[in-house]
Amino acid sequence: MLASAVIPSPGHADEPVAATHGVEQSDAGDEFYCRERRLGQWFYCVRPKAEPEKPAQAPQQSAADRMAAITKELDELKARAILEPTEQNVIAYVRFQREQLDRASTFSDTWQRALWQNPDLDYTLQRPVSTVGKRAWLDNRKADRDAVLENLGQRYGLFYFYAQSCGACEIFGPILKSVADSHGMAVMAVSMDGGPNRDFPNYVVDAGQRARMGVPGNETPALVLFDTSTRRTIPVGFGMLSADEIMDRIFMLTNTRVGSDY
Repeated sequence: MLASAVIPSPGHADEPVAATHGVEQSDAGDEFYCRERRLGQWFYCVRPKAEPEKPAQAPQQSAADRMAAITKELDELKARAILEPTEQNVIAYVRFQREQLDRASTFSDTWQRALWQNPDLDYTLQRPVSTVGKRAWLDNRKADRDAVLENLGQRYGLFYFYAQSCGACEIFGPILKSVADSHGMAVMAVSMDGGPNRDFPNYVVDAGQRARMGVPGNETPALVLFDTSTRRTIPVGFGMLSADEIMDRIFMLTNTRVGSDY
């Protein structure tokens, strides 16, 4: 009787265990292992609760979107100040505009300081803009150009398309002859209308040469550089050109890479 009073009956031996904070109760199918045999340390009798999902963060606005919003706000404030020119609207526009001007000034100042401290970004080291620097750069460029043109005649020649009825050709002819003579470059004058040329008496009449070279149009004067090595024609220019323009263009077309001068 004492034993029966002390030892609980099998029907009341295992009361349901309340779930603790952060864990769930075991499944009913695990009663034998988890309750009677108490093997919870080897079996997943107590399962951790799943953590609540964190709310998704809104994507951060891009810099381009922020700039677009600022521009839109500025336009809106300006339009409002013009259409409704109250003191409050005008002040709101001026204040917002001043904020953007201050931002632009800060950017410009930072830009300048970055160029000073990073010479690879400073284009003025390649093409000076100051009066003294520009003069020195032009002098060096002219010396390089003249040195190149001195030997250019060994590989290149010039085709000069003119017309007797062309007034500009009468002025351009002596200029071209002076450049060709001073740098030893051969010039083949081609008459588009069959007329003679006093500066280049050994002219030829166009019999389709221009079209075969791929030189567009019939404009005169027209100057074309011919590469005897590659048999390639390179148009130099159309219309009136000064001596410096002729030499600069020939130098650039034969000795500089595209984009290196700008």
